[in-house]
Amino acid sequence: MKLVTFALAAALSLAGLSASAEALKIGVVPGAYGDAVNVAAEEAKAKGLEVEVIEFSDWTTPNSALASGDIDLNFFQHQPFLENAEKERGYDFEVVGQGILANLGLYSLRHKSFDEIPQGGTVAIANDPVNQGRGLLLLEKSGLIKLREGVGFLGTLDDITENPRALKFTEVEGPQLVRITGDVDLAQGYPHFIVAAGAFDPTSGLAYSGIEDKQFAVSFVSRADNKDDPRIAQFIALFQQSQAVKDQVRHSFADSDKLYILAWQG
Repeated sequence: MKLVTFALAAALSLAGLSASAEALKIGVVPGAYGDAVNVAAEEAKAKGLEVEVIEFSDWTTPNSALASGDIDLNFFQHQPFLENAEKERGYDFEVVGQGILANLGLYSLRHKSFDEIPQGGTVAIANDPVNQGRGLLLLEKSGLIKLREGVGFLGTLDDITENPRALKFTEVEGPQLVRITGDVDLAQGYPHFIVAAGAFDPTSGLAYSGIEDKQFAVSFVSRADNKDDPRIAQFIALFQQSQAVKDQVRHSFADSDKLYILAWQG
């Protein structure tokens, strides 16, 4: 994947675009990423760049919509997720701008420690490749399971080699994990979705992944054939420079520095 840089884009004037120009269509998912893009879209409109933000409720449609040309850009996925989607679906996409690196957590509303999780306890985990692998790695790091050696973040439930507590797994769409956390003993969770739902304290996780791992930063993704669209460069430059966007991201992550970083600054 070639990461397109936007140092020159920062110098471009958004005011030069006509307000009547065709809108740049950006696909997002609910929560921190969508909220940040919506803030940037309002600023872009004030500077002459029309942006239409389209919200999706799952992690499959934003890529199929991008591939079909229904949208110009999406902002919901990290590089390993993208690479897996390209391999499975044959997409020809490009990462065109870095975004937000969100932490991943393991949460329980029933237990205060991993020691309290019972034999045969229930665990909710993401159902998509890569994000499921990340959750399994965190479970392994927490001492609850062991995975096949070398599987890394591409591991699936089939790669569990040791499960001493006979944990029972339920696979759930990532954005929906927050909704069932109270129904299981332990759930993989994403702090920004938890904040958006207002369901419980996003800083109450029993364990977190390392936020320094930049390969999991959610990034702006375009088709390879439209990666040089000047509207994309202009929007990303605005997004990364906007104080209002930075303020919104911080709010989305419960004003907690431990839950995220702005990947383009690191």
